[in-house]
Amino acid sequence: MNARIAALCAALLACLLVAVPALAQPVPAGRDQLQMSFAPLVKRVSPAVVNIYARTRVKQEIPPFMRFFPDEFLRQLPQERVAQSLGSGVIVRPTGLIVTNNHVVRGATEINVVLADRREFAATVLATDERYDLALLKLDGEPGTMPFLELRDSDTLEVGDLVLAIGNPFGLNQTVTSGIISALARSGSGVTENGFFIQTDAAINPGNSGGALVSMDGRLIGINTAIFSRSGGSIGIGFATPSNIVARMIEAGEKGGRMVRCWIGAGVQRVTADIATSLNLSRPQGVILRVVTQDGPAAKAGLRVGDVILTINEQPIDDEPALRFRLATLPVDTVANVRVMSRGEERTVQVKLTAPPETPPRDRAQLNGRNPLAGLIVMNMSPAVADELGLNAWNQGVVVAEIAQGAPIARVMQPGDYILSINGQPVDSVAALRSALGGEKSGWSVTVRRKGEERTFTFRG
Repeated sequence: MNARIAALCAALLACLLVAVPALAQPVPAGRDQLQMSFAPLVKRVSPAVVNIYARTRVKQEIPPFMRFFPDEFLRQLPQERVAQSLGSGVIVRPTGLIVTNNHVVRGATEINVVLADRREFAATVLATDERYDLALLKLDGEPGTMPFLELRDSDTLEVGDLVLAIGNPFGLNQTVTSGIISALARSGSGVTENGFFIQTDAAINPGNSGGALVSMDGRLIGINTAIFSRSGGSIGIGFATPSNIVARMIEAGEKGGRMVRCWIGAGVQRVTADIATSLNLSRPQGVILRVVTQDGPAAKAGLRVGDVILTINEQPIDDEPALRFRLATLPVDTVANVRVMSRGEERTVQVKLTAPPETPPRDRAQLNGRNPLAGLIVMNMSPAVADELGLNAWNQGVVVAEIAQGAPIARVMQPGDYILSINGQPVDSVAALRSALGGEKSGWSVTVRRKGEERTFTFRG
């Protein structure tokens, strides 16, 4: 028995000795076979990534304890201070058109752009979009032919693809980091409510905002927008706005308008495990129509409440952010192929997507007079108003669009609040709101809806 085991071991050893040489790799013949580098790619794309320096004049608030000082003394205090922000941008047209994050240039009174070759230019904001945190800039003067990056279809990306992030973190010009695409279609990350991001582990830090996320073919696949971090530095979770949204922003800005998100005329809800079971779906997928607007695009295509949208133009729709993203990437009046599950049967319908309508008319007004809401700028809600304000859902009623500078009500209410009632009197239009505010009152009870939650504020008369 022992002899048999010994013979078997000897045979296995002989096999291993024969197999090892077959697995061995040849030794590199020279350094050119050993060296791997991103340098050629970086040399080609980095000239199109710029540094952005924005200055904003901020009104100085007088501390409460100083309000009793003499007026002559207060007048000598500086009335404004200059705040500076630092970010990055990407040249996307040879004429000097630049895409960056909106938060980099928001409210800026002066914008300077520094190129990789150290040339400096002033820049002007052409268009902004708060929903996707994007801004389009144009270099002032005649800068000549600029280096620029072409955009790649972000739907062609796959998890695991190699990427480079280029920007200006902490003021360190032209910093390049590498990584992979960690996830696609990332929503609910807490960056923006409209978020639908490319996630990457390429290091992104403060100052990288607005910089380029580049694929290995040297094309722009995203604008670095935010990071998830508990310390303020990179921990390998960064988010970039996909290039397909950037392309729509560029198109709208070049035409002198704003990016309009297509309207499908339906309210949706993510399909949960329980909903999937009730609909006899094999797994949770798609979004279920919970509201269908009469005479809207979905209704005209024959869609009804309870139908489940699975894909749009063969792209999966697994939640409401995915639906908003797909609608934002399509031009107005596009005919989209929508695959739905309807009454247990799967079918594809063609939906002509339109611009969101302004019905009812907005009746924009600033509230004045002896009431606690003085200073609010309000409008009647409509799909068009919801799109402009970046609201994801809309209900009939009155919404706060803006608040006049210095208005005391700004301490309590904020843009995007729905005004539901005044002293128990329902408010469904700007006209009804004005009526409810009229007359002398001993006090005020104002009920609003903010991010889905109702709140009631009480004011003395």
